[in-house]
Amino acid sequence: MEKIKSLRGFRDIFGDEVIKFRRIEEVSRRYFSLFGYKEIIIPVLENTGLFIRSIGDTTDIVEKEMFTFRDTGGDSITLRPEATAGMVRAYLDTGIFARERISKLFSIGPMFRHERPQKGRYREFRQIDVEVFGIEAPIIDAEIIWMIFLILKSIGLTEYTIEINSVGCPECREDFKGLIVGYFEDKRQDLCEDCRRRLQRNPLRIFDCKNPVCIEISGSSPLLFDNLCETCKLHFKDFLSHIEEFKIPVSINKRLVRGLDYYTRTVFEVTSGSLGSQNAFLAGGRYDNLVQSMGGPSIPGIGFAIGVDRLALLMTPSMQKEGPIVFLAYLGDKAKGFIVPMIRLFTENNIKFFYLPDAKSLKSQMRYADSIGADIVMIIGDDEVEKGIITVRDMAQSNQTTLPLNLTNLIDNLKRLFEK
Repeated sequence: MEKIKSLRGFRDIFGDEVIKFRRIEEVSRRYFSLFGYKEIIIPVLENTGLFIRSIGDTTDIVEKEMFTFRDTGGDSITLRPEATAGMVRAYLDTGIFARERISKLFSIGPMFRHERPQKGRYREFRQIDVEVFGIEAPIIDAEIIWMIFLILKSIGLTEYTIEINSVGCPECREDFKGLIVGYFEDKRQDLCEDCRRRLQRNPLRIFDCKNPVCIEISGSSPLLFDNLCETCKLHFKDFLSHIEEFKIPVSINKRLVRGLDYYTRTVFEVTSGSLGSQNAFLAGGRYDNLVQSMGGPSIPGIGFAIGVDRLALLMTPSMQKEGPIVFLAYLGDKAKGFIVPMIRLFTENNIKFFYLPDAKSLKSQMRYADSIGADIVMIIGDDEVEKGIITVRDMAQSNQTTLPLNLTNLIDNLKRLFEK
């Protein structure tokens, strides 16, 4: 019988990668709580019109990448390709906007895009999405980037770049459109088919094209950043002053745009050279008109998403460590009697504890301890029980010593031993 395989671009996540995913989520949740964010769980399936209206019908996501189909009732529904649109819909549907002056929300879950699968890019991928509603002042833009900085620092990531830019407001973008259309019209024949179409409908989307020829052409184009209105210039200036107060290392990338139509003013990406061409693992920005465009009141917003799959690729084993692993190696019936008391002792003290239930030899147990990355191996045989001692081996240093076999003081004795 033929074996059934997973769909192309979809995958099973297990082992060390699950540990990395959990580490990213746990660190993120800790800082979200510290900064006053509340979790919201939103549906995976949404009305297709939600994404067309919010993301923009000229974006690659809507034109090429959405998983869209008709349900049994004939309605067009879509697996969410990103979370902000759904978060805004939920913010309005649940009436949060009417109850809270300021809302800080986050959500964690899978997104879906029909892209060509490659390293770090899958058709089902996991994101941590963060949104703030009700604050127009640019200090929240800087505070968000400060929170991102703390999350990445806590995970242990140091090699990355935070790129920032301003994409202005609808007014200054409209003034800029004539300038940019004139520039690209002279090079229309060299643009890809998608960008020739974008030139008429949404010329700013050309800056988001991944075609090498289009990238080269846009490399010499006028910049929206240099044509911002006075209000947007002041917003970005104030944003930069707060960034300097937080002492966050950032890089201004005047050609940075986001692939979604709803962004206004501040946009940012966090990138790593270790990820290849798909080098962004975190991105976001401000969307001050999105809530209103979706039928709500005029409420400003800003948010970002962490690409968990891509961030996990950057993590080393030390970054995913969640405290020491203690392993018990035992020989003999008397020694075996310590298994349950030690399980209780270590797990009640929130320390990872492992043993091999069907152990046959000390050698096989030590091999297993090494395979699970144990930091400490405690060795008990019937002779040790008779003498009232336990042998403790430091796996990293490859040395060992003995401690009294006294469960009341065992954890304190282990801590003193390994703090030296």
